[in-house]
Amino acid sequence: MIIFILIFIFLAILGTPLFAVLGAGGLLASYSADLEPSILIIEMYRLSSQPNLMAIPLFTFAGMTMAAGGGSKRLVQLFNVLLSWLPGGLAIVTIVSCSAFTAFTGASGVTIIALGGLLYPMLKHAHYHDRFCLGLLTTSGSLGLLFPPSMAILLYGIVSGVSIDELFFSGMAPGILLLIMLSVYSIFSAQKFHIPAYEFSPQKITTALRCCAWDIMLPILIFTGIFGGFVTITEVAALTAAYAMFVESVIAKEIHLIKDLPKILIDTVTLVGSILIILGIAMGLTNLLIDSQLPMKLLAIVEQNIDSQLKFLLLLNLFLLLVGAMMDIFSATVVVVPLIMPLAIRYNIDPAHLGIIFLANLEIGYMTPPVGINLFIASQRFEQPILKLFRSTFPFLMIMLIWLLIITYFPYLTIWWKD
Repeated sequence: MIIFILIFIFLAILGTPLFAVLGAGGLLASYSADLEPSILIIEMYRLSSQPNLMAIPLFTFAGMTMAAGGGSKRLVQLFNVLLSWLPGGLAIVTIVSCSAFTAFTGASGVTIIALGGLLYPMLKHAHYHDRFCLGLLTTSGSLGLLFPPSMAILLYGIVSGVSIDELFFSGMAPGILLLIMLSVYSIFSAQKFHIPAYEFSPQKITTALRCCAWDIMLPILIFTGIFGGFVTITEVAALTAAYAMFVESVIAKEIHLIKDLPKILIDTVTLVGSILIILGIAMGLTNLLIDSQLPMKLLAIVEQNIDSQLKFLLLLNLFLLLVGAMMDIFSATVVVVPLIMPLAIRYNIDPAHLGIIFLANLEIGYMTPPVGINLFIASQRFEQPILKLFRSTFPFLMIMLIWLLIITYFPYLTIWWKD
């Protein structure tokens, strides 16, 4: 059995598709437990009946539509005129723009590809140091994971059974705190590089607001619908997809329904399909692990060695940072979450708080070798070696680790709305 597990790990390292490795592991586990392999298919059927599952492709389609229709450029223009008069304003524009864009497109590298080519020349032209520019853009590729309608939160809610509405509420304050911390660092860096601030221009703000009026209404629609309790997650996802297509094809006229829509649909199906395949197979494997009492065995081991919530949280963060460095966020969610949920409940950790801790760790994992996807995408986008990019992101990584400790040991930041 151990030999087969080592073989599967080796195949995954060599680049074998993860769903194939997980599927093989599930078949092996069912065979070892004398169970019918059909249990894997049953778990896929249970996944398909999840009421919030439809929100994933709908929100993904909306994000892809915005990316293809130039919504990212209009957002950058708006944030630029709103914030560029501040010290380090252009760096703050980068942070806010990328976080807003990632919230819609998911942490799939689309942000670095779509906004990197636009913002990198702007930062260089403003005389920011090259290493700072690369580190900022590489880091910004995963910002926004804690903001609605983040695909990572949707997936976590489906796998863990925690209310997606609660997760959206819980992620707001930690997400804003991270943006503030990175913005403060950017301000000090701009002063260090002697970057001049631009003149405040009400006229430019009025023009940009007029240009982006329809785009601004989209996040307002989402926040009002979800937090106001007027619509469900799936309903607001459908409204978002329809609204994004209407704005880009009818108002902005950047998307041609015959020429451009097929490619957008193909990109959406490719991304969502890869996630759903991994999710379906992994949930079947996870169900087998639960049937074998693996979570309870882990709980017994942890209880024997960890006697306080403080120590457990420290160990959990170290474990999740390692997971984030080795797996992408979607695979880690379906494989790891069912194993850590019973442990967290045993140590009286709020399920929503656990979700934010989990996602924060995986967000940091996007910048850490050996599988930090942001490093690889940025390396291709900016034609820079991965080692240089990792050194460039190091200051931002340290800030995010401090942020992780804050949200871990001050749970009020995530569950304040429950009081």
